[in-house]
Amino acid sequence: RGNRIDKKYLYRMLSNRAYIGEAVHKGDSYPGEHDAIIDRETWDRVHAILQESPRKRAARTRADTPALLKGLLFGPDGAAFSPTHTRKGDRLYRYYVSQTVLKHGAGSCPIGRVPAGEIEAAVIDQLRAVFRQPEIVAGTWKSARAQDGGLTAADAREALTRLDPLWDELFPAEQARIAALLVERVEIGTEGADIRLRTQGLTSLVADLGGIDPDRKPNDERKAA
Repeated sequence: RGNRIDKKYLYRMLSNRAYIGEAVHKGDSYPGEHDAIIDRETWDRVHAILQESPRKRAARTRADTPALLKGLLFGPDGAAFSPTHTRKGDRLYRYYVSQTVLKHGAGSCPIGRVPAGEIEAAVIDQLRAVFRQPEIVAGTWKSARAQDGGLTAADAREALTRLDPLWDELFPAEQARIAALLVERVEIGTEGADIRLRTQGLTSLVADLGGIDPDRKPNDERKAA
């Protein structure tokens, strides 16, 4: 109906017994005259999840979510860092650990492990800054224009600037997908981190956000074809 779908709306929808073929009157449910469109097994599984503590559910979701920098983070010796986590009570602590340390033990690399939240936040801050840089937008537009001659600089700018305020609303898995699309590698050292971006990834992202097919041929080639 044009209204925002919020958490309250979703909970109400997930609790609508009409979907399992029942009718509800004054808080009591009865077999309805219509067919169910959700099987009882699925309904029971959903409500078992909903009855779990939101804190526990959030912690499990974070543990199951792809690490933002998986396959992208490297140490000063060139070795990759792998995501890992530990638990203390109900709290989840995430880290990236050097493969060198995993193979040869503590002290084998000047940077053995880094807190996942800190390094991910630093990379995200840089990515969001990229979305606001005119020279990056201009370069992305020139590259994307080769794939779609009708794309304007304003199109590229709108697509990238739209992503900045939207970032916090994205699911972690989608954030990880975008990071893998945009980041070639992140090299960490004792004095900071160096982030290498994929120009082609920016072009593909603009195509995704703008509804452009990244596999389309330029206008001239389409005409020739």
